[in-house]
Amino acid sequence: MANRTPAPEKRPGFFSQIKSLFRFTREVYPWLPWAQIALLVLGVLLGLIVGYLIPPFQIWTLILWAISGLMVGVLGSMFLMTRLSTSAMYQKIEGRPGAAGHVMSTSLGRHWSATDAPVGINPKTQDAVYRTVGRGGVVVVGEGARGRLTRLVNDERSKAARVAHGVPVTVLYVGTGEDDLRIADLAKTIKKLPKAIDKATMGAVLRRIESVSQSISSLPIPKGIDPTKVRAQRPR
Repeated sequence: MANRTPAPEKRPGFFSQIKSLFRFTREVYPWLPWAQIALLVLGVLLGLIVGYLIPPFQIWTLILWAISGLMVGVLGSMFLMTRLSTSAMYQKIEGRPGAAGHVMSTSLGRHWSATDAPVGINPKTQDAVYRTVGRGGVVVVGEGARGRLTRLVNDERSKAARVAHGVPVTVLYVGTGEDDLRIADLAKTIKKLPKAIDKATMGAVLRRIESVSQSISSLPIPKGIDPTKVRAQRPR
């Protein structure tokens, strides 16, 4: 009897991703459909105006300009939805355990290395510490109450400074307090750090830190952030 190989997982199509992204964003911004319709209408009107003003005036050129304006409106509505979907994601995950790890693992780009797993955690309070290594050095991010995070953050900062001598170590606290960094500003704050090390040094630092890091696989990971539910898939 021939062995049956499992069928490859079918990825959602382009229009399915668009539909998913639209529904996700509309949950936070109910006025999204009306804004998109307004952009489409505006695009057509601009196309008609341009077609009317540019001589010679002919019906078929007016129709072509209207279609061109419609395409511009479609692009504008897609751009609006994409920008709002990012904002909607931040609003949904702010204040939830694991939000910092989710953002760091998905939004920092290729110049930074991070995972959504914390490097330190308080199982009772779910206060957690995350770490990323990149061209800007080492960044330690505390998520939770600052008072309860002091020991965890200091331990991770000391560890990084010990194995990566001379590499800058930046500490950030994510939260909604007066002196805390909002989750929506986390990725751009990290990416704005000035470049302090080259790519080779970054790899060496990453290997050193990982070699001395204690495993926390037996500790419970903060629950509450489900990327498949929080982050809508974007069209490709």
